[in-house]
Amino acid sequence: MSTVAFRRLADDSRVTVTAMANPALTALDAAGLPYRVIRHGPVASLAEAAAARGVEVPDVVKTIVVRRGEGDHLFVLTPGGRVVSWPKLRALLGVSRLSLPDAEAAKEATGYARGTITPFGSTTAWPVVADERLRGREITLGAGEHGTAVALDADAALSALDATVADVTDPEPTR
Repeated sequence: MSTVAFRRLADDSRVTVTAMANPALTALDAAGLPYRVIRHGPVASLAEAAAARGVEVPDVVKTIVVRRGEGDHLFVLTPGGRVVSWPKLRALLGVSRLSLPDAEAAKEATGYARGTITPFGSTTAWPVVADERLRGREITLGAGEHGTAVALDADAALSALDATVADVTDPEPTR
């Protein structure tokens, strides 16, 4: 579904602008998941994102795109304040090597730019691995657009994504 808006040009004329529906929100609707959209504008850190979204840092979920091989990716959902534990993730997946794609490859694999990536509405439904600490919480995820997130029940989201849930993170190192 698209929305129609008008845009006033410099010469005071108007043109019709059709905005495409957000794929992440469309996918959430299709999955029947209740969610709340949070539009907060640009943020420069995890702490700023949590404050802008009105949640605690662990409720800001980072969606990491991981490359297993040529044309083979997956999403890893990590709570704020934690990082992917590569040894744990490799052991879970039974592989000896994983890598992070660059921004262009991540966009090609998902349809989303870095900082907006979510498994909902991705151009390819890659497998999802979620850290077990997400269970039982209301979480916020990127919503496919900069400065926009969705808040939703983690257990319902993980179920809809058919996520593998395991201990795959470590505390973020202190600097």
